[in-house]
Amino acid sequence: MNPLNHAKRIVIKLGTGVLTSGIGNLNTARIATLCGQVNALRQRGIEVILVSSGAVGLGMGKLQLDKRPKDLATLQACAAVGQSILINNWQQGFDPHGLTVAQILLTREDLRARHRHNAVFNTVERLLANGAVPIVNENDTVSAAEIKFGDNDTLSALVASVTNADMLFILSNIPGLIDMQGTGQVVATVPAITPEIEAMAQGTKHTTSVGGMISKLSAAKIAHRAGCGVIIGSGSDPELFNKLLKGESVGTYFVPSQEPVKSHKRWIAIQDDTHGSITVDAGAVEALVKRGKSLLAAGIINCEGPFESGDVVQIHAPDAAIIAHGIVNYDMERIQAKLPELEDNVVIHRDHLVLL
Repeated sequence: MNPLNHAKRIVIKLGTGVLTSGIGNLNTARIATLCGQVNALRQRGIEVILVSSGAVGLGMGKLQLDKRPKDLATLQACAAVGQSILINNWQQGFDPHGLTVAQILLTREDLRARHRHNAVFNTVERLLANGAVPIVNENDTVSAAEIKFGDNDTLSALVASVTNADMLFILSNIPGLIDMQGTGQVVATVPAITPEIEAMAQGTKHTTSVGGMISKLSAAKIAHRAGCGVIIGSGSDPELFNKLLKGESVGTYFVPSQEPVKSHKRWIAIQDDTHGSITVDAGAVEALVKRGKSLLAAGIINCEGPFESGDVVQIHAPDAAIIAHGIVNYDMERIQAKLPELEDNVVIHRDHLVLL
């Protein structure tokens, strides 16, 4: 089965290496080709959201820097200079097709806060309904953490999850996941991301890039949990989407989860900055994982925080493995006090719990 033929909404992430030819030099011919591909997909009824890297690299070129800066202020300056160049070139690329682009700059906080998470979804929905092409990037100019540790692979997976996309394409200069320890060939299909698959990942050495295959596999995990298929492939292939529509194997296809997290729970699943943790006993683990039950106070061994009622916390098994995220109904002090009325009370309801 060709997953693209069944997709209604896709996210395409484009790395700096795809969009530029050296520091500060935008590959306008490739952008024009990509815009043509996006237009062709839209004519087939497929909604497209782009996640575009390149702002920092373009800013480096404009500011005549030959190496990626290490200090935060200069990185922010590069992003500020480069972002306007990037979005203007995207608009020029879509002009021949009569399409309007919409710039969306996000920080991790925009997806951590529930009301802002919902606002992102609503904005993208309205843009797509009005025929615009949303182009997302990290707001590196104001977000210190995203510049130092972030990558657009992860951002693209979060965007795919938030917007309920069917497919995520992570396109860079590499043709897919390469079996470096075995055949040396691109792995065509990955049913599940196992330790053996993770061992194939290698970091990047590109001057303007962040992440590499390690970040791409991390992104694939996030998308998998949301029921979104992922293809890691080459952004330099002008026929990539045509090949996929014809049923050809291109890049590495990561099969989505057959039991994806429900839409209303995805905000819980993508939280990376929880307020604390709850460790539960073996009986509670079985109830949560195998029987789909809510977490009762009686199954709690320990709490770490502090956290308040309504916060998202991690749920740990006795061996410290993280098995779930959930929204707690009580604050940490009340749970730790082991109040008699809590013993049979629901601390985290199943409707507010996501298995990881």
